[in-house]
Amino acid sequence: MNVRPIKNEKDYRQALERLEVIFDAPIDTKEGDEAEILSLMIDTYENEHYPIEAPDPIEAIKIRMEELNLRQKDLVGVIGGKSRVSEILNRKKKLTVEMIRKLERILQISAYVLVTNYQLVKK
Repeated sequence: MNVRPIKNEKDYRQALERLEVIFDAPIDTKEGDEAEILSLMIDTYENEHYPIEAPDPIEAIKIRMEELNLRQKDLVGVIGGKSRVSEILNRKKKLTVEMIRKLERILQISAYVLVTNYQLVKK
């Protein structure tokens, strides 16, 4: 096992190539241990150099609706009437604290995600 720190893009590509070769190595073998260490190092490098930002609240709601096969009309009564749901999902109005509480409970989206600031569409 010749594991080296990932310091740059070249090291990163080499680590990915090596991991591809040993990915299915049995656990508790030299190659299995190497695969586990490489995976951790690659993950650390990717988190530092290629961070994935959480979606804004409206995108999070839309993603969750898609996952649950919900349509806009399914949020009527949860965050208001038909026009209020449309205004929220089209970024014309901001979510209120009460809406956030209901969405957190019903869609099971973290309030942390829902309270994040986002831009409204200019009229």
